[in-house]
Amino acid sequence: MATHGLKPGAFVYVADSAFVTQDNLEKAQAANTKFLTRLPATYDECSRAIQKAVDGDAWMELGSLAEMVPPQKRPAAVYNAYETTVTLYEHDYRAIVVHSSAHDKRRHKRIDRLLENKRNELEALCKKIRSEAYYCRADAQAAADKLNAAAVGSYHKCECLIEKVAKFGRGRLAKGVLRTPVGYEYQLQLKINPDSEKVKPLRLQAGCFVLICNLDSQQDMTNFDARELLRLYKNQDGIERNFSFLKDPVIVNSIFLKKNHRIEVLGLVLLISLLIWRLIEHCMRRYISETGNTITGWKDNPTTNRLRLC
Repeated sequence: MATHGLKPGAFVYVADSAFVTQDNLEKAQAANTKFLTRLPATYDECSRAIQKAVDGDAWMELGSLAEMVPPQKRPAAVYNAYETTVTLYEHDYRAIVVHSSAHDKRRHKRIDRLLENKRNELEALCKKIRSEAYYCRADAQAAADKLNAAAVGSYHKCECLIEKVAKFGRGRLAKGVLRTPVGYEYQLQLKINPDSEKVKPLRLQAGCFVLICNLDSQQDMTNFDARELLRLYKNQDGIERNFSFLKDPVIVNSIFLKKNHRIEVLGLVLLISLLIWRLIEHCMRRYISETGNTITGWKDNPTTNRLRLC
């Protein structure tokens, strides 16, 4: 890009998490290349930033970024953000912790399995404790304390009620004679409930991901706030859809070029074709926006969906 007159810092390089390597970050730092990427969850700084955002509980409401009305069965995601910094390879970077209301349902299913396993472990321990009889309240309280200690890391709470139960001797008493207890024992009545105060942060963390960038000056932060950075990052989907046809086996298997200059010419033809395609879409979107009319869409149905015209 520099060979075509674009100076360093004139654009923002947007990439997925594969960009985050020591070599790439050092090259971007040395060339003053502005970038925006997603921090992989394999980095400790990612979990630290998310934990800091959850503990701080000072989220900025970004709302929804959807540009069209979502279907009722699939509501648009709502986003919140928290700004902080992360340190990677001895350099600090601006970090945006983003929480999505519809982010990665697989993570929430993993949490459900974790909670179920923890509950099963507690129920097995409760069954063992419930079946035992205690001959003094102190022993029963000690068993209850043991169960409460086991529940600390299980995301559940145990309600323990100590019940005093009378014990009677064997045999049938004569009619009219009151039965006198020969002693007493103590039993535990137990109830397991999810600990919502511990489960809520766990689910909140599961819905978070971290964006990092080197747009850290006051001017950069004015032009690229948290909402704009998220929108910029999510726009990758449009770019990927634009070039998805290049990965299609029908296209790739039809290319038999070996010389570099011929491959470059073919690439230029494809890019010009894509440019014309997007220009047509732009004109159609502008026409719909200015006139409010509909055009013929999929299966000859009239549509005003400006995102999927071609």
